[in-house]
Amino acid sequence: MTRVVEAKSFDIAKREVWEAYKRVKAKRGAAGGDGVTIAEFEQDLSKNLYRIWNRMASGSYLPPPVMRVDIPKGDGRTRPLGIPTVADRIAQMVVQRRLEPLLEPVFHASSYGYRPGRSAHDALRVARNQCWRHDWVLDLDIKGFFDNIDHDLLMKAVRRHTDCRWALLYIERWLKADVLMPDGMLMMRNKGTPQGGVISPVLANLFLHYAFDRWMVRHRPKVPFERYADDIICHCDSQAEAESLRIELQERLAACQLELHPEKTRVVYCADANRRGEHDVRRFDFLGYTFKPRAAMNRRGRLFTSFSPAVSDKAGKAMRHEIRGWGLQLLNRYDLDELLARIRPVLVGWVRYYGLFHPSSLQRALKPLDHDLVRWAQRKYKKLRGRYMRAWDWLRALRHRAPTFFPHWSAATMTTER
Repeated sequence: MTRVVEAKSFDIAKREVWEAYKRVKAKRGAAGGDGVTIAEFEQDLSKNLYRIWNRMASGSYLPPPVMRVDIPKGDGRTRPLGIPTVADRIAQMVVQRRLEPLLEPVFHASSYGYRPGRSAHDALRVARNQCWRHDWVLDLDIKGFFDNIDHDLLMKAVRRHTDCRWALLYIERWLKADVLMPDGMLMMRNKGTPQGGVISPVLANLFLHYAFDRWMVRHRPKVPFERYADDIICHCDSQAEAESLRIELQERLAACQLELHPEKTRVVYCADANRRGEHDVRRFDFLGYTFKPRAAMNRRGRLFTSFSPAVSDKAGKAMRHEIRGWGLQLLNRYDLDELLARIRPVLVGWVRYYGLFHPSSLQRALKPLDHDLVRWAQRKYKKLRGRYMRAWDWLRALRHRAPTFFPHWSAATMTTER
């Protein structure tokens, strides 16, 4: 009996689709515009994965519209995210896994976002140390970066690193895919890449590699910087240097069809015990942390002023907003262990991320959680009803007996890196 071999336009192994599916599943994520969740996709997994492979290998894969979701920001505005379908996330992951090994050796050492083996904490550590070495910071804000990436310039950059026909074909199709708006309307796109897509982070990094990183190496090689996707800070030795860099970068990014935000891009003085000049702007936010002059303890146990990071006011406000949404004081049907089980994963995430520097600031930001626990105890235990101060005594006694029971209690005793 003669075996029939499927002839395909592109050499994509079925194994590549399987490995991409496993990575998408590990990241979880919501359903896209078709409403299909990962669990529903897995109900007929073999057929669904075969369909993705068959269409990608034959060149007939067409991305469905990307569902737009508006995420609230701390300033009252929203950030648009594009949520692809589960199947499309898997297809994007196939290309991302091909592209990433080609680009990783090329990317700049000061680029930290969405890269294997690198994290926001790495960028924050370096940023803190550079602020101690350099008096000034240029805090850059690119206006609507993900929504304004020029497709022609991006594809030119992609072609410099791969000639894989199917990768180039599908990247172009994803860039041009329609957006499904919240009102159900379809919107065509001629620029930008959806923030939330699997392939978008590596494409965004590649764009800024040429638009910013390489330009800095050629034109300002002595100016250190940290970049996490489009969050960028540059370290300068004088105000004049920072101001001139701002003007040059404004021109450079304009040539790449990008715009610096005129109000949010700022020159910051890193004031500390040895830098006492009078300057209006002496703080900036980076990756959820606020860098500003703070009281610190030196090795001799003496207080001094250090320019250092701690959880930002914006991040603290967002956490308190989420805590209010939990309505803990109304959940008195649960015992203490059950209550903790509901909120512990989120608290652990906050403590691990925002407790890196000045963890006592994080504990102060989460103080409203203790207030809610006191009100919960008043509703839970008859002996504490109407006795607010006694409920506080109960909470303090619990904290004394089990200081790590709630993750945020131990935040203040975490060791801040020096």
